[in-house]
Amino acid sequence: MKRRDFIQRALCATASSALFTSFAGKLSIAHAAAMSGRRLLGTDYRALVCVYLYGGNDAFNMLVPTSTALYNDYAAARGALALPQAELLSLNPSVPPVGGGTYGLSPSMPLLRDLFNQTQSPLAIAANVGPLLYPITKPEYQAGSVPVPAQLFSHSDQTVVWQRPAADAQDRRGWGGRLADMFFETNNNQQLSMNISIDGENVFQAGDEVVPYFVGQNGAEGVAFVEDWQPERRAAFLALRDAPHGNALQRQYATVMRRSMNNEVMINEALDGETPLATSFPNTHLGRQLRMIARLINVRSSLDMQRQIFFVGLGGFDTHDNQLADQADRLADLDGALAAFHAATVEMSLDDSVTTFTASEFGRTTSVNGDGTDHGWGSHHLIMGGAVNGRRIYGTPPNLTVGGPDDADWGQIIPTTSVDQYAATIARWYGVPPSDMSTVFPNIGRFSTPDLGFMSPG
Repeated sequence: MKRRDFIQRALCATASSALFTSFAGKLSIAHAAAMSGRRLLGTDYRALVCVYLYGGNDAFNMLVPTSTALYNDYAAARGALALPQAELLSLNPSVPPVGGGTYGLSPSMPLLRDLFNQTQSPLAIAANVGPLLYPITKPEYQAGSVPVPAQLFSHSDQTVVWQRPAADAQDRRGWGGRLADMFFETNNNQQLSMNISIDGENVFQAGDEVVPYFVGQNGAEGVAFVEDWQPERRAAFLALRDAPHGNALQRQYATVMRRSMNNEVMINEALDGETPLATSFPNTHLGRQLRMIARLINVRSSLDMQRQIFFVGLGGFDTHDNQLADQADRLADLDGALAAFHAATVEMSLDDSVTTFTASEFGRTTSVNGDGTDHGWGSHHLIMGGAVNGRRIYGTPPNLTVGGPDDADWGQIIPTTSVDQYAATIARWYGVPPSDMSTVFPNIGRFSTPDLGFMSPG
């Protein structure tokens, strides 16, 4: 077989393979109709950073009540997994949380405790957030009188549900993707996607028009199978890539390949010319990812970007056993990496322009299975940045009493705040006005408080 015929067939085979078609929608082969609603523009730099905690973070051992009555309810539910009251890192909120009481963070999170307790704090906590179709009470849940999201307590399903703009959405578009569809025209640089992931494919960043771009922990990654070829084979591939193609899949493959290779050059040249940040990041999986985001933000002017959305991930939160040791390690990683990232945004004088937030498919049960916990529903989340109205616990912390009013069954806590409300509060700061909020979050009108208040006015 001639080399040209081999490469031609490789193009066709790859373009029609399962690997390619699995993300075909993200590569604009056959997009759904463009998202309805007007385009929005921003004049200043703003970035969102989603930190996804894979496996379902046990937030009830991350934020723990310390006042006597509430701690006793927690300890009764948690048994051997209850963190000692004396070891919890006390929080000093500027306003008592709904329902009163005092709270502390896991002993693994001293840096974030210090950020929270600052007078001008950049850190807030959203309490008991989870996917909801409507507000729901325990009697309504038990009677089945109010609909709930499909496949509750399933990792794969709830990971998708959490990242979509509505818990009953049917496609794999994310609310970060919908924001990008509205704001991508703000960026002068239209070659590079405003959505960049350091942790590979995700639903959150997938839009109708915006294609997420994946970057490694050390910079943009090349197309390995092309780079490894001998020069003459590489030259033949590039010539074929840039030739006219009659087949639609071949044309799309060539477009994506060309964009990917050009983006690699553009990003790495910008990173090579950056003024290095003095902030030191922990040499951990999450620390390296957030360091790369800080570097990309640092070269935003070279890349000519005004709006960006980033995604990173940290695994290991599916703590069915060995929870106390495993979660302590994961939370320590989260603590060090987030604190360093905030310090980097301060160093760049961009802390008011960058908002970082956590997400996870669900919390864990308050009940235990001996050495761990099972899949839950509601969970607590962290929001960090100079525009955050920090030193507050927003929403309503749940009642952790065994069999209590927030216990759906088996210690699965019913959310008191929807993901829609959590995400819409962030989106409003990003630049989405209330009049356009339902374009991104079609169910937001079902909840009485669409803005939780943890972000300063945009």
